[in-house]
Parts: sequence; C-alpha cells; structure tokens
Amino acid sequence: MRWVCIVFPQLALDGVQRLHPDPAQPLALLAGTPQRRVLQTVNDAARALGLRSGQSLTAAHALVKTFTCAEYDPVEIERWQQFLAAWAYRFSSQVSVYYPRALLFEIESSLGLFGPWPQFEARLRQELTELGFRHRIVAAPNPAAARVLANLHDGLAVGDEALPHALAPLPIDRAGLDPAAATALSRMGLRTLAQVQALPRHTLARRFDASLLKHLDALTGQRPLALAFYQPPDRFDVRIELNFDVQSHQALLFPLRRLTADLSAFLCGRDSGVQRFDLHLEHAQAPDSVIKVGLLSAEREPAMLFELARGRLEQVQVSAPVRGFRLVAEDLPVFVPQRQDLFDNRPQQTLPWEQLRERLRARLGDEAVQGLRFHADHRPECAWQAATDKHPCPTLNKVQRPGWLLDEPTLLDEQGVQILMGPERIESGWWDGADIRRDYYLIQTRAGQQGWAFRSVGQSDGLWLQGWFA
Repeated sequence: MRWVCIVFPQLALDGVQRLHPDPAQPLALLAGTPQRRVLQTVNDAARALGLRSGQSLTAAHALVKTFTCAEYDPVEIERWQQFLAAWAYRFSSQVSVYYPRALLFEIESSLGLFGPWPQFEARLRQELTELGFRHRIVAAPNPAAARVLANLHDGLAVGDEALPHALAPLPIDRAGLDPAAATALSRMGLRTLAQVQALPRHTLARRFDASLLKHLDALTGQRPLALAFYQPPDRFDVRIELNFDVQSHQALLFPLRRLTADLSAFLCGRDSGVQRFDLHLEHAQAPDSVIKVGLLSAEREPAMLFELARGRLEQVQVSAPVRGFRLVAEDLPVFVPQRQDLFDNRPQQTLPWEQLRERLRARLGDEAVQGLRFHADHRPECAWQAATDKHPCPTLNKVQRPGWLLDEPTLLDEQGVQILMGPERIESGWWDGADIRRDYYLIQTRAGQQGWAFRSVGQSDGLWLQGWFA
C-alpha cells in the first residue's frame, strides 16, 4: 500500500486569511490572557513589517500602527481539518485525521482512477491552492513514515526499498517520538533516527516506555498503525464572521463565493449534490435574515451555486448591518451528472438547459419560469397547462400536435396553403359551455412552414390557423 500525508503548517492562519478579500494585508492571530495578549502566528505581510510569533500585542502596535487581528481558536483548527478531510474523501475512502493539522489517506487503489502519482500530486496541490491552504505532501509505504517525513520534506515519494534510507537521517526531535524520550536520547548523544535504530532493542525496552519501540516499528511498517477513518457528515454548516458591518450586496459577494466553493468541495468529497440550502445574514440587533435557495435538481458546480445564490441574495433588501454570513445545507441527494454529447457544438457559447433554468429562477423568481404539461382535454386550447415542477411533459403517441399555439386562431388565405393531412375531427366541451366541432388539417405554406388549421363543422367560414409546428 501507499499512503499520502498532507501537512498544513499554517492551518489556523490559512483558515482566517482565506476569508479575507485581500490576502496581502498584514494579519496576526492573537492568543494569551486578556491582560497580556500575544501574537500566536503572523502571515508573510505582517512578518515583513517586523511582527513575529510570541510578540506582545503592545510591542506589535509600537512597530506597526494598523494590522488585522483575529482570535486564535483551536476549535476552528479542528473544523478546518474536518473540512479538508471531506475534500480528500473524494480521492480515497480511507482518510484519517489521526495527526493534528494533517491528513492521511491511502492512494494505492486510487492511482488507476486519478493517474500516476506525479499527475495525482499536481491535482492535489492545485485544488489545495485554490482552496487557500498551504501544504506539504509526502508519499510513503505506511502512514507513520509519511507523517514524519513530511516534517522535513515536501514532494518526496519513496517506496519500500528507499524507505530506510529516507528515515535514517531524520533528527531525533523531528522523528515523531515522545518529547521526553527524544530529550533523553539526545542527552545520550544520539542525533539521528538511524543511531536509535542501531541500538539493541532490549536496551531500548529496558530504558524507555513500550511506545518507543511501537513507534519505531510503525515507521518501518512492521507494526500497522491503528487508524480511525473519516466518515463525511450529512450536513454542511459553515459560517464567516465579517470584520466590519456590511450593508451592501456587493460586499457580501466575496464571502458568498468562498462559501459556495467550500460547499462544492464538500459535495464532491461525498459524491453528492445539493437541492436546497439556506443563507443566514446575521445582524447584531435583529434576528437573522434567512434566504432560501431551492433547485429543481441536485447540483454541485461552484460557479453555478454562486450564481444561483447571488441571484437570490440580490433580491433581498438588507434591513440591518450584517455581522456574519452562514451557509447551511441539509438536503444532499446523490449527484447524477448530466449526459452530454461527445461532440458539442461551440460549447463555450452554450449553456445547458438545467443551468439556464436555475439561473432564470434565481433572477426572476420561482414562479416566473414554467414548463408545459398535457391536460385531459381534447380541445387544443385546453390541452396544455403551465407546470412549475421538474417532471417532464409526457408525449402523445402517434398524435401530431404543434409546439406553438396562437393566442387566437387566425384566418388563412387558402390560395397559398397546401393540405398535407386531415381531416381530424375534434368534438368536445359540451359540459362547460365551450363546445367545439372542428375538422383539423396539417397544412404547409409556400415558404415550407407547417401549421395546424381547422374548419368549423357545418360552417363555411374559411380555414383558421391555430398553431405552428417547430
């Protein structure tokens, strides 16, 4: 088997920074007591101004007058790790969050689907970069070795034969050992993992806890690591807290785009789509404004989800300043991709009907876009009804009916009309006072256009056009 470990060295910082429109702005995460606030971590822009981890907030303000601050929250770190596990679940069914700020997943069975490892690795890096998370990636024959090698390497891929050589030069303090055991080994003059592995096992067993030998055996693959595998939840609930009060739709578009992109990544991981989700606009002095977004079929394309949610958002009047933005999705049915032709005509200028329908509904309202369905009535003007559901209109077998009915029948000039088929008599409507007795004909004009026309039975009032065929 082959395992991949992805380490996220700045997971807390990336989780906050990706929610800000300007990533180049100096940002620091704060920790400590209310009496003494310290900088837990800073981004590159803040580090360039002289800010550093461990610095007091007072000293930081003495160096830099203005920079963005956010709270360092370990709960948010756990939440982002779970989100990334949901993203990785699309590549492997064996995903583990055994180590903090890291993902482990087995890829041997996935290479046939996603291509050789260099191609697979490039895809992982591209998607993580688009999501806004810095990372290091290492592939190794077992999960424990992949994790410790990721402490020093990025992009390393080793097999069974090369694994001992890759592990040998690891420093004691970067080999994943217990801190107390690593300190004791260092005081004994040992500096690398190879020197520890060269010691007699009975000596290590007598001087150290049994966990040391278990860890060494796990690194070499002699002892499997007991991992609990991730299971995707059935609910998506992500919130973005805004740094300032927002009163315009334009300022909400960036967090909306980020939330819909995260929803799409979550759905792809669990092979689902979304049919309904809610947007919560959180206010300081008022109840949340809830915007419901409903789709006629399950979707998960990030651009489409953003456009649909944007259309709904722009129809709502923001009544109070917005402090937070939240997206909740609970209706997550199985996603069925739409069938497409192998050779599409000018695909860059076309839009699938399903996406066009949802965009129109988001822009114009749920009742503005309607379909047609047949009604149990022989009269043509009563045989069709508007339908807002997603069920397709049934077909009439062996009966030709025009696709376009005129609002009112129009008298035809019979000199330029050729009758192709007919008559077909329709007598109906006696029960509601709109009785008709007509003979219908399939006609063709001099221009080659086919239509549907009728004569009233027993009357010589000419030929009346009622509809056109496509």
